[in-house]
Amino acid sequence: MNSIPQTPQILCIGSVLWDIIGRAPVHMRQGSDVAGRITRLPGGVALNIAMTLARFGLMPSLLSAVGRDAEGKELVAACTELGLNCDYLYRSADLPTDVYMAVEGANGLISAIADAHSLEMADEKILAALKDGRLGTVDMPFSGVIALDGNLTTSLLGKLAKSALFAAADLRIAPASPGKAQRLLALLDHPAATIYVNREEAGLICQSEFDDSASAAKALVAKGAARVLVTDGAENSAVAFGDMLLTQKPPQVMVTRVTGAGDTFMAAHIAAEVSGADNEDALTAALTAAANYVSGRVE
Repeated sequence: MNSIPQTPQILCIGSVLWDIIGRAPVHMRQGSDVAGRITRLPGGVALNIAMTLARFGLMPSLLSAVGRDAEGKELVAACTELGLNCDYLYRSADLPTDVYMAVEGANGLISAIADAHSLEMADEKILAALKDGRLGTVDMPFSGVIALDGNLTTSLLGKLAKSALFAAADLRIAPASPGKAQRLLALLDHPAATIYVNREEAGLICQSEFDDSASAAKALVAKGAARVLVTDGAENSAVAFGDMLLTQKPPQVMVTRVTGAGDTFMAAHIAAEVSGADNEDALTAALTAAANYVSGRVE
């Protein structure tokens, strides 16, 4: 039997949408009304990861739901211009293109709303290419890297935990936000999964509070995770699997933005490992890339 072509180096599955971000250079609180800048950029966890992977010279493909509305057509055009493969997107005439809206101040993220209802309603339709032979089948599943985000429904994530479609993949998983962290419980003990979370998200998954990334990482491994990476802002980040624990402190920079920082960290770590970096060097590369991102040194 002929093998199925594995053209994409990595698949990014999850949210692909427009980010609408309002940023102000001052500290803000609930009810603040200040001057600032409002931007609209391609975003969503899966797309943020894909864009960073492309900057590192990889060829990511997107699996998500994007509407056939004007916003969707514009978004696909922007993704294509960035060098991303949009051939496997589920394009719906009935579902609008999703959107994320956030407000950031000098003191970080103030509030955010993610409207990923179209992705949730599309459900398994976004995975068609993994079943119909374009990227794989049940008998010959995709064997590359898959970056998966927690914007998928709890029900679908539960199915994927047992699915043969993911049996041969190097699975990398992010929760998308603290509010969706517990959706990852179904995939936590997947033997091929690397879980990327921050300290708060680790606490939500474990239903506990942790003083640092190291204790959070060890708790996730004890809970059944094969490998985890836990970030903690400007404090030490940790990698843990089995009995191994590695921590590093990120470069200290002036923070000018926060939305997308975790996605950049995850993508840079994947890119480093794909290029052959060991655990320590891959963590260094990821922390450096995230620091450059939050400082505004890279777009």
